[in-house]
Amino acid sequence: MQSQEETAEGTEVVHNNPADGDHPAPANPPNSNEFYFHLPARFPTSHMMPIGIGVQGAVCSAVDIKTGRRLAVKKLSQPFQDVTFAKRAYRELKLMRLVDHPNIIKLLYAYTPQQTLDTFRDVYIFTELMDSSLQHVFGTKLDHERISFLVYQMLCGIRYLHSAGIIHRDLKPSNIVVRKNCTLKILDFGLARSIDTSFTMTQYVVTRHYRAPEIILNMEYDTKVDLWSIGCIMAELITGAVLFPGTDHVDQWMRIVETLGTPRPEFIARTTPGTQRYISNQPVVAGRPFGELFPDEVFEGMASPNVPQLTNDAARDFLRRMLAFDPMERISVDEALAHPYVSVWYYEEDVMRPPPKPYDHSLDARNLTVEQWKRLLFEEIQDIQRTMSLDEEG
Repeated sequence: MQSQEETAEGTEVVHNNPADGDHPAPANPPNSNEFYFHLPARFPTSHMMPIGIGVQGAVCSAVDIKTGRRLAVKKLSQPFQDVTFAKRAYRELKLMRLVDHPNIIKLLYAYTPQQTLDTFRDVYIFTELMDSSLQHVFGTKLDHERISFLVYQMLCGIRYLHSAGIIHRDLKPSNIVVRKNCTLKILDFGLARSIDTSFTMTQYVVTRHYRAPEIILNMEYDTKVDLWSIGCIMAELITGAVLFPGTDHVDQWMRIVETLGTPRPEFIARTTPGTQRYISNQPVVAGRPFGELFPDEVFEGMASPNVPQLTNDAARDFLRRMLAFDPMERISVDEALAHPYVSVWYYEEDVMRPPPKPYDHSLDARNLTVEQWKRLLFEEIQDIQRTMSLDEEG
């Protein structure tokens, strides 16, 4: 459940305090990868296993000995170190309480061992436990049937968010979790934003390799940025390699241009004068055809005889439409769901699920202090602990 592109390296250590969880946890050691989990006694240390650790926090699997359920638990890392982190933590929890879709991770509970606002420091989010993140699937040879089904599920989950006026903004393999039966769920809403809010995006939002061109250029954007990210992920599922492995945002831009070609004048005209000067000083690049980017060789062994419409040509056409340089030419989520490469899976209840309860769009515009965000988050967790129970079926 990491929301930054840089993950901590080295041994991932997750500790659970053997106490009953009603006492403040010791501070994490400075510059350490260790996270101390202070959970209720129904989650014993002996049944906990680390899953991942990153800038946003640590995730472990835990067994609830009262119900026998295995859950995933995320502890947020220093949620109140600044306004950005505090707002992100509150936004994620609010959104998770709203959404209810089979392709979006389900919030089961939220917890803090601290009893007062003054001592409030730790935030734990309990969710369904999946087998692994999508990034661990790379390198495994998948056929067209499995790839198209995974992409279909991403589109269903994203369409549901878009129907609520929410752009995910941080789709990447580590934010998508799967089970061995190929079912998929999207997670991490700390960077999600309202469609109706007017803003540009900083370079630190959305992992670099999955950023749409309009994000790299700090242009205004819409739901199409999520379609670009899904296109990049699909390409990686096919080839096993990152499609645009830029080392910084300038290199990321250049790799996209070298692959897809110099954008059309209509796109360039919508950028800032400085960007227009930069692009005009660069050599014009023709771009590579998708038949060359994804030749038949990369699809070897991927044929799905039971689903004849899932062809190499259909996959290439789908990628070409999701990876259109100009978002105005890029495929929409509804068009994507109707494309032959994924429409074979179309199921009304997946696609047309009623949108969640209205999302408070004013949230993104609030200019609050860290202490104010902290109070809101504390009140939200208290409300969850009053109204939700770990004893309920997930």
